[in-house]
Amino acid sequence: MIRVRGVRRRESLAIKIVLLWAGLSLGVAFLATPAKFLAAPLTLPVALEVGQQTFKVYNWAQLGLLILVAGVAAAPGRRAAWTWRLLAPAVILGLQAFWLIPALDLRVAMIQAGGAPPASNLHILYVALEAAKVIWLLAIGLGDEVFPGRASFPRE
Repeated sequence: MIRVRGVRRRESLAIKIVLLWAGLSLGVAFLATPAKFLAAPLTLPVALEVGQQTFKVYNWAQLGLLILVAGVAAAPGRRAAWTWRLLAPAVILGLQAFWLIPALDLRVAMIQAGGAPPASNLHILYVALEAAKVIWLLAIGLGDEVFPGRASFPRE
């Protein structure tokens, strides 16, 4: 019984970390980032620099939360289920951190140098992936609360 209680506590903590990650994503990507462009005195180059710095810190925070939740959830009998649950957000985070953000940074550098980058859908792709990641994290975190009896995210 002690072992079961310990596993349940770890899973409960993992779920809380996942929900924290979802909240961080909502706050940074969907609230704070668009809001900075509403500040009239903030010039576009300055807003873009703030955005670059914000997303650097944000990516490190997400990586830390991913590692933390994976470590907490890696309890005997739970490892495979949590690995599958975290695969989608981990892949999205990897795509964003190692491909999309660097590509967007190149566009920012062009704008800051006074140029106009060619038309691109990279921002739309980033937002779409971010939305998918948040939905996935919320599904993991709220699983049985939102989808009772669903087999997608079993509580074992």
